[in-house]
Amino acid sequence: MATLELKNIRKSFGDVEVLHGIDASIQDSEFVAILGESGCGKSTLLRIIAGLETSSSGQILIDRKEVSNRTPRERDIAMVFQSYALYPHMTVTENIRFPLELANWSKDDINEATDKAIAMLNLGPVAARKPKELSGGQRQRVAMGRALVRQPKVFLFDEPLSNLDAKLRVQMRAEIRDLQRQLGTTSVYVTHDQIEAMTMADRVIVMNNGKVEQFGAPLDLYDKPANRFVAGFIGSPPMNFVEGEIIAGETVREFAYQDVRLKLGAAQLPPGPVTMGFRPEHVTLKSAATGGLRGTIMSEENTGDRTFLVVKVDGNPMGVTSSVRLDVGVGDDVTLVPDLSRLHFFDPVSEMRL
Repeated sequence: MATLELKNIRKSFGDVEVLHGIDASIQDSEFVAILGESGCGKSTLLRIIAGLETSSSGQILIDRKEVSNRTPRERDIAMVFQSYALYPHMTVTENIRFPLELANWSKDDINEATDKAIAMLNLGPVAARKPKELSGGQRQRVAMGRALVRQPKVFLFDEPLSNLDAKLRVQMRAEIRDLQRQLGTTSVYVTHDQIEAMTMADRVIVMNNGKVEQFGAPLDLYDKPANRFVAGFIGSPPMNFVEGEIIAGETVREFAYQDVRLKLGAAQLPPGPVTMGFRPEHVTLKSAATGGLRGTIMSEENTGDRTFLVVKVDGNPMGVTSSVRLDVGVGDDVTLVPDLSRLHFFDPVSEMRL
């Protein structure tokens, strides 16, 4: 268990800078997810933390001691990869105990630590099997067992669930989070899946093009996104955006879009151009009328527990979700009435939250 600090981490490949000064402070026993699209630099950052890649500049501190120039072994970090990386000729037990044999642990300590890991991960019934005889979920558990048996200061996970089917991913999300809570080991988890990040992590680092867009608790990212990128990235379906302007009346502010006026009350927003955002679940659908954004339903998906619609408003597709089954269909004209208490506003130039 340890703290982990990243100070101004930069990485360049030739003339191309892929990490632009990453700063983050991760607390002892905290589970932090690094979330972002493919190519945003999240895996490169994880490899730099592990010592598998060198940064161009910056510092990495574990328990307030700089480890930037130390080898992976000297950092006391364990990593779980997407590809499992198990030894095919070894049994489950042999795979888990192998790192301890390399570290010259005593036989009694190896046996005790291995037995504990196997029991914790419910691998007892398959302990004598080899990787080819295991399911994907069992292989991932073995990879985790091989990492945790060393009792490292920090766990690193590099998209460990990407190779599993949807049902097994849900199960493994819960198992990994429960295991991390039991062990209390500081953990960093890289993923492109926002559901994994939002449901597993204490805090989430949202990355975009090698930069940290926001670092905070999952619900803070959802309720108070720092900018338009985070607002559009967090949430499924994504947030809807409308370009308009704030009009200052005598007593209230209004959001104006063509002939639509939404009264915002006494909100202290500066008059002028603005981007308004609202989530698909924070909108009421009405028959074509005034007082909202008028559009036409382009598609409809019913999943049983909810309905998802795509409504085209002036050529701009907008999502609507409802837990109530709606009596509408493709081609119907409707009006979207956003919940005025759940609106988000962003500067149209800087895209930062207002």
